[in-house]
Amino acid sequence: MSVEFFFRIFGMLVFAIIGGYWGGLAGRLADQTTFYAVIFGLIGALAGIILTPYLTTRPVRAFRAILGRLSAETLFAGLTGLVAGLLVAALLAFPLSLLPRPFGSVLPFVGVVVFSYLSISLFVMRQGDIMSLLSALGGRGESGGSSSWTNLNRTILLDTSVIIDGRVADIAKTGFLPGTLLIPRFVLNELQYIADSPDGMRRQRGRRGMEVLGELQKQPNILTRISDIDVEGMREVDDKLVVLARQLKCPILTNDYNLNRVAELQGVTILNINELANAVKSVVLPGEILRLNVIQEGKERDQGVGYMDDGTMVVVENGRDYIGEYQEVAVTKVLQTAAGRMIFARVEEEKQSKRKK
Repeated sequence: MSVEFFFRIFGMLVFAIIGGYWGGLAGRLADQTTFYAVIFGLIGALAGIILTPYLTTRPVRAFRAILGRLSAETLFAGLTGLVAGLLVAALLAFPLSLLPRPFGSVLPFVGVVVFSYLSISLFVMRQGDIMSLLSALGGRGESGGSSSWTNLNRTILLDTSVIIDGRVADIAKTGFLPGTLLIPRFVLNELQYIADSPDGMRRQRGRRGMEVLGELQKQPNILTRISDIDVEGMREVDDKLVVLARQLKCPILTNDYNLNRVAELQGVTILNINELANAVKSVVLPGEILRLNVIQEGKERDQGVGYMDDGTMVVVENGRDYIGEYQEVAVTKVLQTAAGRMIFARVEEEKQSKRKK
């Protein structure tokens, strides 16, 4: 049985007693006390069953949902502002109580309400400056390192695509994702839907995502949290993630190109794993010599294709004759595209001439 059921029973009894009492008072005027008491009691019981959740459990759930959408920084700033406002109101309560009536009895309470509201509003609006100040005061130790409140306590939303991709587990193990990895329930539901798909490939991807989540939760140095937080009025998972990221003021970790663009247009910070992978690839310049294995033909005539150790594709001009061989090639051009970095190279002319002979 749920808590709401017990509250309904309790509310029914309370409203029935109140209704019977008022019915008895009304029945005395008509000389039918028992009849009116029973009728009003039944009406009160019915009203208690219907209205009790709206007076007890529903407001509590709504309040919890609001708190769940707030970031840790906002909660900390709000509580700090509340304490500051109460302190100011307490200091002014005694002087205000010395004023003549009715001001002496009313103004202390008004001061508590006004100063609490103003302090909470001020601290929440300047929460970024407050967190930066705390980091500056306690963030640097003797070793010269820094521990940023924002980095250590920030929340990072995970998209379904990045969970299925799997690389997030390896990145998190290295410590490059400080903070809490938050997986909303609607993302987990989408992942489960993919894992139950009749398509074998989609089902395999969904199950791999489940395994990645399990691996993240087992890591002691990675804080992973699954939350029931939701966004009302949205059906698409990507739309919910963007709205939730704006509410929590946190970034989204993804490798979805479309989500990346939509989120950036709405001012949401994106952490793209594909961009990270491209950023850490080896930097080569035209004229450098690379040694690689030409493993397949290219799209154009006489082209060969090889790969560097970090997975970067190298298109080798006139490399078709060297498929299956390790060759030293000279870089001729480097192109940066949205899909990644492409390197064009060619076999040294001396080797080409020897091969022709």
